[in-house]
Amino acid sequence: MKNQRLAMWLFGGLFAFLCIMNSYYVVMQTKQAVVFQFREVVRVVSNPGLHFKIPFFQSVEFFESRVLAVDAPSQEIMTAEQKPLEVDAFARYRITDPLLFFQRLRIESIARDRLGSLLNASLRSVLGTVKMAALLSSERVAIMAKIKEQLNAEAKDFGIEIVDVRIRRTDLPQKTSEAVFARMRSQREQEAAQIRATGQQEAVQITSEADRQATVIVAEAQGKAEKLKGEGDRKALEIMADATNRDPQFFSFWRSLSAYREGLKSENTTYVLSPDSEFFRYFNSSTANK
Repeated sequence: MKNQRLAMWLFGGLFAFLCIMNSYYVVMQTKQAVVFQFREVVRVVSNPGLHFKIPFFQSVEFFESRVLAVDAPSQEIMTAEQKPLEVDAFARYRITDPLLFFQRLRIESIARDRLGSLLNASLRSVLGTVKMAALLSSERVAIMAKIKEQLNAEAKDFGIEIVDVRIRRTDLPQKTSEAVFARMRSQREQEAAQIRATGQQEAVQITSEADRQATVIVAEAQGKAEKLKGEGDRKALEIMADATNRDPQFFSFWRSLSAYREGLKSENTTYVLSPDSEFFRYFNSSTANK
């Protein structure tokens, strides 16, 4: 009998301990809780601290109150110009309605998968209407805000608020990058060829103009030289004619001396002439006096 009473006291003490331990729960500052009774919602607790519940009949589910992240896998998206882009984006969200979140998604892993799919769909929907240049300009902020707005409209049915959406990276696919690089190189080569051709054409024009001017200058100089030479020859002839008219005998003598000077330059010059030749007439004084 005594042993039975002791066992009852032990059982009662253990039951009381379990009731006490199961009658409270602690909500951390980074958490929020939903209290259920037989899977029916009793209350939602968002205030941190110690709280109480009916032991064994009520259960508690905890959810994050901090900002959470979801990363969208890199995907290829066609822009409004029908140009493919490799887009890598992420979103930040917060659970604003833990009860609705639990009813629709239950756990965070499911929420990440679902939000990732929604984020990809929003990216395709919004980026498919914009041009590539807009993503590289100040319009990028407005584009991200539009994606956030569209994603929020779909995520509110899950008790979630989208805090921020960011496009981490936008790159051309590898094949497209190579094609763009090849096209840019081809364009630069064409521009270089056109510039060289233009330069060569201008060089030919400048050279031709310089040759023309040189030809004109040389022709003018030659014409002027011929004119001056003609005037000099004319004046020389006038002087010579005047001198001849003044003293014909002296002029004949001077011409003979010039002929001797030109014809007898070399020491070994030999002439086979008659002594009484007209060429040597001034070597004979008697002849020279005639």
